Amino acid sequence: MRVLFVWLHVVAAAVWLGSMVFLALGVLPVLRRPEYRTVYGPILHAVGLRIRWIGWTALAVLVLTGLHNLAALGFGWSHVVSGQIWAGPFGRALAWKLGLIGGIVGLNLLHDLWFGPRVTRGWQTDPSDPSLRWVRPAAAWVGRLVVLLTLAVFYLGVTLTRGGLP
Repeated sequence: MRVLFVWLHVVAAAVWLGSMVFLALGVLPVLRRPEYRTVYGPILHAVGLRIRWIGWTALAVLVLTGLHNLAALGFGWSHVVSGQIWAGPFGRALAWKLGLIGGIVGLNLLHDLWFGPRVTRGWQTDPSDPSLRWVRPAAAWVGRLVVLLTLAVFYLGVTLTRGGLP
């Protein structure tokens, strides 16, 4: 049973990162072509909403399977409360991983609940709105930062399977 939960954890992580990479390297370069300028906003909005659902679902699976995987390793709430879980190389890697995940969740919330709706409203009401000049690039940079932090989380996940950070 443990292998199933580890497998689900890895698949959810692949889906989470894969959806972001697909958007950044597959969808956006195509939509930036001049012939797609008129449909850029509506298509990006529709794809973004779909990927948002996929990403948050994958993140929920990651949290649930991650908790199960820690329990399967013998860690419980008493280890968290006492601080035992954070000791040693494994604990350091886990602390960094969870801290980065917290940052990723915060950035995703900022992107999905503030930047995304603001950009969409701007495209729908006034695409020449001057405030969009900084909101669009800021939204893009938040997305890039999330991808970089996610890659760091993947690295830390690998270190956890090898005993943690030295």
